[in-house]
Amino acid sequence: MFIVDLVLRNSPVTLSVQRKEEADAKALYQSIFDAMHSGGAPTLELTCEQQTDKVIGVLVNDIVAVQLTQKSGTAAAGGRPPGFFALAE
Repeated sequence: MFIVDLVLRNSPVTLSVQRKEEADAKALYQSIFDAMHSGGAPTLELTCEQQTDKVIGVLVNDIVAVQLTQKSGTAAAGGRPPGFFALAE
């Protein structure tokens, strides 16, 4: 499972959606990254493959960071914590 995390301006909460396949996760990451730079569509609507009823709508101008990680059993069981600031430990 692959996780795409979004950090929004002025929000302490990280938004996450999951993809089952690495290629799908990389494509989603790239589309979010491209939207951040192009200034085209003002909003993005994201769905989650793990929780199929989860839908997130975000303003592209409010996205300040996007991260792609692979979910593993070892990280969830006590390795590094999820999120952008895990490297600061």
